[in-house]
Amino acid sequence: MRNVSPTVFVHGFIGTLDVVGYELPHAAPDLLGYGEHQGVPFDAISLPGQVEHLRAYVDTHFGGGPVDVVGHSVGGAIAMLFARTYPEYVCRIVNVEGNFTLDDAFWSASVGRMSQAEADAMLAGFRADPLAWITGSVTKPAPHLGQIAARWLAHQPASTLRAMGRSVVATTGNDGYLRLLEEVFDRHPVYLLAGEHSRKGWCVPDWALKKCAGDHTIANSGHLMMLDDEVEFSAAIKRFLA
Repeated sequence: MRNVSPTVFVHGFIGTLDVVGYELPHAAPDLLGYGEHQGVPFDAISLPGQVEHLRAYVDTHFGGGPVDVVGHSVGGAIAMLFARTYPEYVCRIVNVEGNFTLDDAFWSASVGRMSQAEADAMLAGFRADPLAWITGSVTKPAPHLGQIAARWLAHQPASTLRAMGRSVVATTGNDGYLRLLEEVFDRHPVYLLAGEHSRKGWCVPDWALKKCAGDHTIANSGHLMMLDDEVEFSAAIKRFLA
């Protein structure tokens, strides 16, 4: 049996990426502006900044790697950019509905255009009724999701969301962005993971489908598939990597 590389889970635009039942060696670090790093200055929060943050984390916790990287949504874009910038740090990538085009960034882009007051008001509204907020993003609403939503909404200030939204647009809207991603597919095994109800809205280029090392869609799930079916979400990643 081959040695299993540790897995680094990279969360998306809001909240965390806790993978229930994933017993293999792994970590789910907070990105800049999130969790223990909420105090990071606005100007230091960007996708390139998150790449450097991940590099430092892997250096500190995993001796420079190599590691497997699982990135969800905006975290998928960060995972791909990390592999592009530091290919020697990465074995494989699981791209979980990560951003390929600006069409994949409709919400983060809209938040990036907000003023600070508008973003604060938006987040305060979500925090006033966390279950209502999360219900619009899951296939099977359940009362326990309200606690998860409250934790996710408390995990970052609105200023972090504004900074990330602006950087998502600047990075993924760049003319050379897709070419950078294609280089990652050429160097590393990249697996694609999606939810059944959100798959059609994920703008995956034809070349990515042809070059990917594996492609799986979780039934009866949407963009937050880790909440819709946490067991199958974990199992799908383990099938790719274990």
